[in-house]
Amino acid sequence: MSQNKTVPTGVSVEGFLASVEPERKALEAQQLDALFRQASGFAPQMWGATIVGYGRYHYRYATGREGDFLATGFSPRKARHSIYIMPGYQDYGAILARLGKHKLGKSCLYVNKLADIDLDVLSELIITGLKDLNALWPVQPD
Repeated sequence: MSQNKTVPTGVSVEGFLASVEPERKALEAQQLDALFRQASGFAPQMWGATIVGYGRYHYRYATGREGDFLATGFSPRKARHSIYIMPGYQDYGAILARLGKHKLGKSCLYVNKLADIDLDVLSELIITGLKDLNALWPVQPD
């Protein structure tokens, strides 16, 4: 059975955040880090080369596939921030309607810049996503 490609790396989160470019994106990444720390209650850990994750969970599907993955997090990509906050199976339409300008993937949000969204609503979404994920698979600190 194949292993996850995205795994904890042990790379310094602070070092990664300091290397983000351009400067505006780096400042926003530091804002997201503070928001995720506060909302999740977890310390960050790098997952792969560019994802800052908070907490983890162990999953086991009916197919027998199992593994560990970050519970929530973000990646300050060049074009936009990828924000991994939703387990992918819940309807968060009511919260997303209040968030502001974003695009939605299966289990992540894409945000061009933080000024486009309400950070209090993002915090609410992180907390709700973690609660829903924890109902299926217990979320643990890294």
